Amino acid sequence: MEHELGTLIIRKAWEGYDASKVIRSIEDISANVSTNKVFKITFEDEDIVIAKLSSFGKYDYFKEDHRIIHSLSNNLLYPFENFLAKSLLKNNRVYMYRYRQGKVDAWVVFYNPTRIMDRMPRRLDEGHIVKLAQQAARFHKACSRVSKVLPKSSKTMRKDINALLDEIAKNENQFGTRTQVDQLKYHCDLYLKGRAKYAANTFETIPVFIDWNIGNFSVTGDMEFYSRWDYDWFRMSNRIMDFYFFSRVVSNVGDRTVFSYYMTTLMEDRFQLFLQEYHKLNPLTINEVGFMKEAYRFFILNYVIKDGKHFFHEQYAKKLQQEAYDIYLPSVDRDFDALAIIDALKLRN
Repeated sequence: MEHELGTLIIRKAWEGYDASKVIRSIEDISANVSTNKVFKITFEDEDIVIAKLSSFGKYDYFKEDHRIIHSLSNNLLYPFENFLAKSLLKNNRVYMYRYRQGKVDAWVVFYNPTRIMDRMPRRLDEGHIVKLAQQAARFHKACSRVSKVLPKSSKTMRKDINALLDEIAKNENQFGTRTQVDQLKYHCDLYLKGRAKYAANTFETIPVFIDWNIGNFSVTGDMEFYSRWDYDWFRMSNRIMDFYFFSRVVSNVGDRTVFSYYMTTLMEDRFQLFLQEYHKLNPLTINEVGFMKEAYRFFILNYVIKDGKHFFHEQYAKKLQQEAYDIYLPSVDRDFDALAIIDALKLRN
C-alpha cells in the first residue's frame, strides 16, 4: 500500500476515534517484512500513539483477535499484568476502523506506545535459554489460568487446513506445478492424520502469539518478560504452536534478520535444554511432543503457503514458498525425532 494512502487511512481512522485531538505528524516505522504497516502518530500536544494498518486476512478475524487480546491483557495477573501492549478503547470496546474504497479493504487499530526495556541477545547463552524457558512456561500457565474467561475464537487449525484445501480445489495453478500441488495435498492429509494420532483436539486451548522472535518482546535485566507487542499471528490454539519460534530464538545461529524456516532448530541440543527447563515448571506430554512436527507442518502450510503471499512482502513470500516446497515440507517426517525429545524429558518409563 502506498504511503499516501496509508496515512490517509490513518487520519480517517483517528477522526473516527477523537477528531478533537490534532495530528502533527505520521511516521512509518514498519519493519517492512510483512504487508502490515505500523505508524507512529505524534499529536500537537506531543502525545504519541501507535497505529497498525492491515489488509492481511479477514477483518472479522482481526477484530475477534484484538478483542481476545484486550480481554487477555486485562485478566493476566502479576507478573504479566502489564506485559501486553494495550489497544485504545472507545465506548469501552477496542476501537477499530475499516476503510473500504474500490479494491482497497484495510483496517486500523491504535495502541498505547509500549515501554521497551532490554532485548535478548541475538545469540543466547545457556543461562539466557534457561531463563527464557522459565518465562515461557510461566507465561503459558498464566494464559491457561485466564483462558476460560476470554471471548471465544472462531479460528481453528483444522479450519485453516480445510481453507487451504478449498483454495487448491478452486484454483490449483496459483500453488505452482502439479507436483507441488500434490505435495501440498499430501502434507495437508498428513497434518490431519497427525492431529488425530496425537489427539490434538484434547490439548488445552490458550492464547498463543507464535512469532516469538526477539524483536517482538523485551525483558528486564533479570531476563524476565517485560513487554510484548506484534500480534500478527495471534490465535487461540494449543501451546505447542509457540515452540517452533522458541527453538529459533535459542538456536545456535540465533535470531536472524534474514530468515528462513528450517526445521532443524527443533532438534538442537540447545532446544532440548529449553524444553527440559520448561518441562520442570509446566510439564509436557508425549502426545504434545509428537505433535511438535505437526505444529511445524501447519505453520508452513498455513502461514507460508496459504497466507504467505498476502502477509509477506513479495520478495520474502517467493523465497519462503520455494523453500517450503524444496526444503521445509520434505524435512518434516525425515528430520524430526520425537523419541529424542521424549528421552530428554524422561517421559518414558
